[in-house]
Amino acid sequence: MTPSQARAGRALLDWSQTRLAKESGLGLSTIVDYEKQRRHISEIARNLIREALVDAGIIFIDPNGEGPGVRLRKENFEADVAERASKALRAIKSKDEKA
Repeated sequence: MTPSQARAGRALLDWSQTRLAKESGLGLSTIVDYEKQRRHISEIARNLIREALVDAGIIFIDPNGEGPGVRLRKENFEADVAERASKALRAIKSKDEKA
């Protein structure tokens, strides 16, 4: 897992660095420093970050000629789309009620 993959995975989950720190059991400074490539972190810490992201639905894609990447597991993606649609509908209804 690269720092870029960690950032991208977090973005797909809409997680803050603080949330990733909590979910992985690491300090916030470890997450920040790793993602910004300020320092090398231990293999154990990197595995904890990866495990937290995988448990939340991230799939890591190994380099295959195009470079490494991440994606959200299908069931997580479908749930995310449904949640976003529901939020959008609630916002529209709320606007209509105010008008």
